[in-house]
Parts: sequence; structure tokens; C-alpha cells
Amino acid sequence: MRQLITILLWCFVVTAEAIAQDVLIVADEIPAMQVLTQALKAQEGISTRVVFQNDLPNSLTGYRAVIVYIHKDIDSGSEKAFIQYAKNGGKLLVLHHSISSAKRKNAEWFPFLGIDLSKKDVSEGGYKYVGDITMEVVNLAPDHFITSNKITYDASIAYTREGQSEEKNLPGFVLPNTEAFLNHDLQKSRTILLGFKMKDATGKVWMQDRSAWCMPVEKGWVFYSQPGHSSTDFANPIYTRIIANAVIYKF
Repeated sequence: MRQLITILLWCFVVTAEAIAQDVLIVADEIPAMQVLTQALKAQEGISTRVVFQNDLPNSLTGYRAVIVYIHKDIDSGSEKAFIQYAKNGGKLLVLHHSISSAKRKNAEWFPFLGIDLSKKDVSEGGYKYVGDITMEVVNLAPDHFITSNKITYDASIAYTREGQSEEKNLPGFVLPNTEAFLNHDLQKSRTILLGFKMKDATGKVWMQDRSAWCMPVEKGWVFYSQPGHSSTDFANPIYTRIIANAVIYKF
């Protein structure tokens, strides 16, 4: 009997440790996340589980990180679960359209993230998404683990930071045929990691220090990254390395 109890306890510990190493991905567009899961496994040995919102586990406790990649509506129950997971000490990774106009109706999501998407005209600082563009992503935090660990950038991009006049050549990477979100209004302090540069259909060049950031939330932590319009974004090994770094980052 004692031996049986010992075996059962050992199995429980092993199972708990295995769960702690898993990353849960909650998504409504699966092919892109399949590309990401393969990259996370190849680059850092990270195991993942991909679910729709209606299959969300009763508890998110124990997951090493939770990745949110939801294009359409975030259900109120999922919204509360994500927020509580982060506040209780979890690592929440929010990707691409998980911050978009469809989430304006969520009562807690944008206040939790310290984000506003203004309905003003884009020329006055209002939010707008722009598709079918080439996005140049630049590293604005060269000393940060997320943007530096095991990364060699393959492009040098002429970029001017917001509020500055001096143009500098910064390391980065290029994502073709993708989508950009303009004028995310960041209303809380956070660490800016990446910026983006793109040209819209009128020929106007946009450069904004808002492509990726991270910040503490009570006992936990949130990371956001804007690229991720399609599977091709996640096929870029530099981009998926950044996401892998966010998963393993010790905040």
C-alpha cells in the first residue's frame, strides 16, 4: 500500500510538472497557431495545447504561459479568466488582433491592458487597421532578453522614434503581405520592445513605437506583439524566437 501511494504521489508530481511546462494557446484561427506551435517546439522545446474559447479549461493555473490569438469576440468568461490568470501570477501573451476594434465592447479587456482605440480619424490619432502592407519591425530594446536572446536580426531599418527627430538605422526584420494597427493609445506605463514602419496606400510612411511591449500586472505579467496577421508572419524565425523568448522570460 505504501509503495502504491508513493507511485501515485510521484505520478501526481510528474503530471503537475508537465502541466507547468505547457503553454495554452486560445485561438479562433488555428492554422497560424499550428505554425507557431511548431516553431516554439523547435526553438525552445516548448509544448503547447491549442483550444477554442469554448474549450477553455476550468482553471488556467499551472500553465507556463497563456497565449491569446482571438480575431473575433472575446467572451466575457474568457476575458475574466485571462485577466485573473495574469493578476494571480501568470504570464499572458496577447497577439495581433487580440487588441482590435471588436474588443471595444469588452468591459474589462482594454482597461486591464491600459489601451484605448480612439474612434477619431486616423490623422487625429484614431485607430485604424491597414492591410496588404509590408511591415518593417525594429528592435527598440536591444538590451532586453525578449528582443536579444538567440536573435540575429537580418535587416537594418531607417527609423525615427516617436517624439524624436533623429533617424537611425536599427536592427529588425521584414514581414511582407501583412497588416498593421495604427494609433494604439497606450495609457499605462510599460516597456516598449519593438516598433514598426509601414507605408499606407496613399504613400504615407508610418513609424510607431507600439509593435510590442510588456508590463507587470499585479502578481503577473503581460506581453503584447502586433504582428501575426497570417501564418506567414509566424513562419519568420526571428518573430517566433521573440515569442519563445517571451514565454521563457523571467519577469
